[in-house]
Formats: sequence, C-alpha cells, structure tokens
Amino acid sequence: MTETTKTHVILLACGSFNPITKGHIQMFERARDYLHKTGRFIVIGGIVSPVHDSYGKPGLVSSRHRLIMCQLAVQSSDWIRVDPWECYQDTWQTTCSVLEHHRDLMKRVTGCILSNVNTPSMTPVIGQPQNESPQPIYQNNNISNKPTAVKILGKVGESLSRICCVRPPMEHFTFVDENANLGTVMRYEEIELRILLLCGSDLLESFCIPGLWNESDMEVIVGEFGIVVLPRDGADPERIMNHSSILRKYKNNILVVKDDVNHPMSIVSSTKSRLALQHGDGHVVDYLSQPVIDYILKSQLYINASG
Repeated sequence: MTETTKTHVILLACGSFNPITKGHIQMFERARDYLHKTGRFIVIGGIVSPVHDSYGKPGLVSSRHRLIMCQLAVQSSDWIRVDPWECYQDTWQTTCSVLEHHRDLMKRVTGCILSNVNTPSMTPVIGQPQNESPQPIYQNNNISNKPTAVKILGKVGESLSRICCVRPPMEHFTFVDENANLGTVMRYEEIELRILLLCGSDLLESFCIPGLWNESDMEVIVGEFGIVVLPRDGADPERIMNHSSILRKYKNNILVVKDDVNHPMSIVSSTKSRLALQHGDGHVVDYLSQPVIDYILKSQLYINASG
C-alpha cells in the first residue's frame, strides 16, 4: 500500500492519568509500532486526554496537577500531545463525547471526513476544495506543485500539534484554545484519517459489565471510531470480546496489539505508582519518568493514602 492509501490514524487515550506512567507512554509507542507493522496504517499523532475533576474517583488529584504531569511525561515526544479540553469543561464528559469532540475539531481544522477504521468513506478525505483556486502552501520553488503524502502529513501534523497543545516554558503551561484561529490547511491528497480510542484490555473488559456503559455510546465508540487494545496483566482480549454482543458485532473495528505479551510495561499502573510513592518504594522510578517524580515530590502529591 502507498502512503496515500493507508489509513492515517490519531490515537486518543482517555483516563485519569493519576499519575501518568511510563506504561501510558509505552502504550502509545507499542500501538504505533504495531499499526505500522500491519502495513495498513500510518500513525500521525497521539492525544492524552485527562478526565475532568468531577469524575469522582477517590484520590483523584486536581486536573491542574495532572495536566502538568502529563505535559512533563510527553515533553520529549515529537508526536504525542496533551489536550486539556475534558478538564476545561463544566463537568465530566463521556469517552464518547471526547471522541466526538476531537472528530469535529479535526473536521474543522483539516477538512477531513472521519469514519470508522474498517469502513472507509467513499469521499476523498483530503481533496482539492471545490470552486477554489489552489493557493501555494510551499514557497520553495524546487518543490513540485502537488504535495506528496509526506508533505500533506506535515501540514496535518502541524495543525494537530497546534490544536492539541503548545510547548510553553515549563512554568507556564498555557494550552491553546481549540477555537483559536489555526489558519487554512490546504487539502490535496485522498487521505483517510481516523481517530481511534487507545486503551488497555481492562477498559475493554469494563464494556462487559452490565449497566456500566451506555449502550448507544458503546455503539459509537466501537462502531463509528474503533479501538486499539493493549493486553494487560495477562488478559485475553479475544475472550473479553466474546462476552459482549456489541464487541462481537464490531469485532473487526477492534485492533489488538500483538507484540510481547510479557512486556514489562504491561503491569505498570497508576495505582502501583501511588502505592510506591506512599511507601517510599524505590521501584517508583520504573513506573514514572523522573520529571513526573520530581513534580510529585515538589507538590507533595500522593504522599498519603488519600492521594
């Protein structure tokens, strides 16, 4: 498959990130590596979306702290960004609402048409605007007039980085408003762009708990978007899917990362990280990046059992 015929993917991870761990970051990296190896996908961005403070989870620290820790955790990444939209809403948002927000935002910014992972739209996702004269977006005269997929990805990636977050001086952490004037992204190639929910098998398993998820939300999440799942703690995603009629119905929209099932990051969790911090366990360095640890200690977070 050529670059223009592959599905271009943005991975979106929702969660408490209380705190964000090395396992969370590795989840993005492993998912991207696996999707690239299939030959069907090109991952052009990753979004970390921390949950709103009103989620009500015991020990959940303020989103102000969680956003900063997430920013510190991804500061060395050139493709993963932190998005504060969930935290800035008046109340808690469902995972379905977060996915729909980012889909609508991508439509506004890139002009893309987004559909689910295994049902490509018949409409060019990025195509020359109708009844408009093309405007040059590359000033280098040595570059051909029609951008290649790589050039288009550069423009989409540029817009992606602008809408997800900015990289300000570490003491300020000013996030960009999603309604800001982001400029015009010219649309040329036929490129399929998807937003896929990235999660561990524990979240997939929660879909099988009666009454926990709204069924119409599950239909949208799995049926319209699609999920990339990383097995955790020896869980078998195939077995989990067989316990839910909706998961079985949209099984082809669920991509299970099949790499090292015994990957050391598969057992890392925020819960283990908090316990390690509370007990002064030196293994915390295996769970959290040093900038995150430094911030936690400076802010005196998770020092007691109440979080």
